[in-house]
Amino acid sequence: MTLAVATNEHLANISNTLIYSAMAVYTLAFFAYIAEWLFGSRSKVARTAGALTSAAPKEAAAPAVTVRKAGGTAVLERPEVVTRAAAGARDVPDGPGAHGGDEQGDLYGRIAVSLTVVSFLVEFGGVLARALSVQRAPWGNMYEFNITFSTAAVGVYLALLALRKNVRWLGLPLITTVLLDLGLAVTVLYVDSDQLVPALHSYWLYIHVSTAIICGAVFYVGAVGTILYLFKDSYENKLQNGGTPGTFATSVLERLPSSASLDKFAYRVNAAVFPLWTFTIIAGAIWAGDAWGRYWGWDPKETWSFITWVAYAGYLHARATAGWKGRKAAYIALAAFCCWLFNYYGVNIFVSGMHSYKGF
Repeated sequence: MTLAVATNEHLANISNTLIYSAMAVYTLAFFAYIAEWLFGSRSKVARTAGALTSAAPKEAAAPAVTVRKAGGTAVLERPEVVTRAAAGARDVPDGPGAHGGDEQGDLYGRIAVSLTVVSFLVEFGGVLARALSVQRAPWGNMYEFNITFSTAAVGVYLALLALRKNVRWLGLPLITTVLLDLGLAVTVLYVDSDQLVPALHSYWLYIHVSTAIICGAVFYVGAVGTILYLFKDSYENKLQNGGTPGTFATSVLERLPSSASLDKFAYRVNAAVFPLWTFTIIAGAIWAGDAWGRYWGWDPKETWSFITWVAYAGYLHARATAGWKGRKAAYIALAAFCCWLFNYYGVNIFVSGMHSYKGF
C-alpha cells in the first residue's frame, strides 16, 4: 500500500512537471506566433479594399444609342449596372494569412506550429500522468477539467491544420487563452490527486465528460471564428461605405479570411459539434438515472446545459432563416458560448448543486 501511494505521488509530481513544461513551450509558441504577425510582409494588404472598390456601383453613364439602318427607330441600350453583394456575402478574397505571404513570416509561423505540437504532446503527457496517479479518468475536479480542456482545444486546432484547413490565424488567440487557462488551473484551481465520490464511479464518466470536453473545445474554436468575423465584417462595411480604417486594423484584418469565410467556418464547426452536445446531455441524463435514481432534476448544471443547447439550437435556426444571417446570428452564437462558459465556471464556482464535487 505504501509503495502504491508513493508511486501515485510520484506520478502526480510528474504530471505537475509536465504541465509546467507545457506552459513553457506554449510561451515560446506564443512569441513565435507574435513574430509571424510582426515580421510577416505587409505588402499584400488592401486586398479587401481593392475588391470592394471594384465591386462598388459604377456611375451611370449616358446610355448608348443605336440607330437601325433600315428605319428611323432609335434603340436605347440599358447601361450595365454592377451592384455590391449583400452584407456577409461579399465577393472578397481571403487574406494571405498572418505571415502576409512573406517567407520570413511563414517561417516563424511554421516554428510556432511545431512548438504547438511539442507543447500539446507534453501537456497530453501531463494529463495522462495525472490519470495514472489516481487510476481513473482525469476529470474529477476543475483543475483536471481545465488541463484536459486546453489539451483538447489545441488538439482540435492541430487536427484542422492536419486536414489542410486555412486556420493558422487561430494560433495566436488560441495559445493566448490556453496559457491563461493553464495559469488559472495551476494557481487557483489546483487540488491534489484524490479519488472520486462513489456516485461518480461509472463508465459514464468516460462517455459523458469526455464528450463535454470535446464539445467545449470545438465551441471555443467556433467562438474565436465568430469574434473575428464580427471585426472583419465591420472592417469591410467601413471600406464599403467609403471609410478609411486605421493602419493597425488594416495590417491585422487584411491578413484574415474574408468575413464570409469566417462566418462559414464558425457555422460549420458549431453545426458539426451540436449533435455531439445533444448526445452529451442525453448521456448525462442516463448517468444521473444510474447514480441518483432520476434522469432529470433541474440541477443547476443540468439547467445550464439545457440553456446552452437551446442557445446553440437558436443559432443554427437563425442561420437557416434569411433575416437572421450574418451579425445577428453571430451575436446569438457568442451568447451561446457565454452560456457554455457560465455552465462550466459560473455554476461550479458560484452555484451549489449535485454536480459540486470538489469544485467540479
